[in-house]
Amino acid sequence: MQTPVTRPEEKQAQKTVRKPYPNFKVIVVNDDVNTFEHVAKTLMTYIPHMTSDKAWELTNQIHFEGQAIVWVGPQEQAELYHMQLQRAGLTMAPLEAA
Repeated sequence: MQTPVTRPEEKQAQKTVRKPYPNFKVIVVNDDVNTFEHVAKTLMTYIPHMTSDKAWELTNQIHFEGQAIVWVGPQEQAELYHMQLQRAGLTMAPLEAA
């Protein structure tokens, strides 16, 4: 019995399937410590491209709904933003995959 021979063109046809890295959610949780102004200003300071209107919308969501997803993206950036917001005094939920 002969073993099958793989031709070079067949090996090339076996391509590696690339899976994207998962995104992570940065979530700010409501607390009784931070003011609306501090939360909005902190979001504008540390989250890229955060506008004043969007920061205030998220701040209201945090207050009235208990939390808000303020950024979603690659893990390394999510960890940075999470740490920066936490160091600025915001109450953070653990990072979670999106």
